[in-house]
Amino acid sequence: MRSIKSPLISIVMLAAAFTASAAFAQGVHVDNAWVRATVAGQKATGAFMTLTAKDGARLVGVASPSAGVTEIHEMAMEGDVMKMRAVPELQIPAGKAVELKPGGYHVMLLDLKAPLAADSTVPVTLTFKDSKGVESKAELSVPVRAVNAQANSHKH
Repeated sequence: MRSIKSPLISIVMLAAAFTASAAFAQGVHVDNAWVRATVAGQKATGAFMTLTAKDGARLVGVASPSAGVTEIHEMAMEGDVMKMRAVPELQIPAGKAVELKPGGYHVMLLDLKAPLAADSTVPVTLTFKDSKGVESKAELSVPVRAVNAQANSHKH
């Protein structure tokens, strides 16, 4: 016998899966977000994701209660030396995906308050400004992946 609640439960589960699959902040779409797990004593790690803004935007801030400091960073080669530095903002051109990834732009979580274990989640807030200067925020619950893991096709 089939339960009458089954279709309703399916709809609720589908809605929950969609909500967890991506985050939006006034015109900015966040996909494939993940944070690299840490080991005991490690005080910093990176967060990675893909950002797409229909009409263009800027990532102007990041925050997480799991870290004392959060920054937008870039890694770049200067001669034979790879250097990492904080940047005040990250441009997201209209309609173009900007990938935050190891070895490139990323979010740094510094002065971690506790180790970040694989298969847990970390709250991260992204602050964006659109082309008119209007600010919006995306509240994320970002999955933590093992040190050797990379983002997969699952969206967050």
